[in-house]
Amino acid sequence: MMLEIFKTDVTNKEQASSIICLLNQHIPHCKVNFDLHDCDKILRVTGDSIPVNTIIKLISANGITCIQLN
Repeated sequence: MMLEIFKTDVTNKEQASSIICLLNQHIPHCKVNFDLHDCDKILRVTGDSIPVNTIIKLISANGITCIQLN
């Protein structure tokens, strides 16, 4: 199982839920969640295969900054 961590600028739960739904549609084999209490508004993605570039492109296309941290 792999883990990828991303820094985002998501501002609220509604925005996070929208991104989670979007990612679940495009990468249903991965588990996605946010830590909005962290100063970097962390997005965690776990799975056997994680398409990092796809995740960044999908989130960025929705006007949200997304930077891989690890």
